[in-house]
Amino acid sequence: MGRMKTLGGGLLLLVLFIGSFSVFTIKEWERAILFRLGEIVRDDYTPGLHFKVPFINNVRKFDGRIQTLDVDPERFLTSEKKNVIVDSFVKWRIKDVGRYYTAVRGDVGQANLRLDQIIKDGLRGEFGKRTLKDTVSGDRAQIMNILTATANPLANEIGIEVVDVRIKRVDLPPDVSNSVFRRMQAERERVARDFRSRGAEAAERIRADADRQRTVIVAEAYRDAEQTRGEGDARAADLYAQAFGRNEEFYALYRSLNAYRSVFGSRDDMLILQPDSEFFRYFGDRYGGAK
Repeated sequence: MGRMKTLGGGLLLLVLFIGSFSVFTIKEWERAILFRLGEIVRDDYTPGLHFKVPFINNVRKFDGRIQTLDVDPERFLTSEKKNVIVDSFVKWRIKDVGRYYTAVRGDVGQANLRLDQIIKDGLRGEFGKRTLKDTVSGDRAQIMNILTATANPLANEIGIEVVDVRIKRVDLPPDVSNSVFRRMQAERERVARDFRSRGAEAAERIRADADRQRTVIVAEAYRDAEQTRGEGDARAADLYAQAFGRNEEFYALYRSLNAYRSVFGSRDDMLILQPDSEFFRYFGDRYGGAK
């Protein structure tokens, strides 16, 4: 009886041992291939619990999540024969696990090498169609969309799908950068000179207009002053004439006194005239000799 229990226990353990090699699970993010003596039997497993024949079948699992290929920066020529350095990366995943295993033995490194060459060939072709300006600023999004579309048929040959191609950076080589910088500097200097010349022209125009306005204002002021002065002189002459008409003798005396004040303004002034000349008529007589 004890020997039967032992034998039964041994058989149970053997069944469990063999059963453990007959069951396998596939996770949501895994892709699997079932082999029979090294030959692919099945590659369309869904996530869950599955069975196999132990020792005859074996299962190999692969990561079905999105992988990243960080492409090394590469130098490409534009349509103007100018060099640009492009830094990019690719997002991809397994599409046909059987083909993936057959083409690259399921090796991520080998898949990246094949995909790297595909992407670089695509970049070379797209950058070769465009000018430096287009590649740096204008058509980057278009290039990425075209590369994603054109790389997929080639990537499908190795069982993978290109999810996205992104260009991280487009740089110029140092010699080209210096050349572009010098051209940009020359262009900015040309624009600056143009602005300065326009400013100088506007300044000269403003100064000329200000000088013209000044000349006109001074001339008009001088005209008005002369006119006012003339009117004043005329008014004074009229007043003098009216005053002379009212008392001619007083007016003659007043004029003579003003003449004396002007002539004898200093002690050193000397005037040689006859004492009985008309100039001294009011010196000895306030009536000037007139009665």
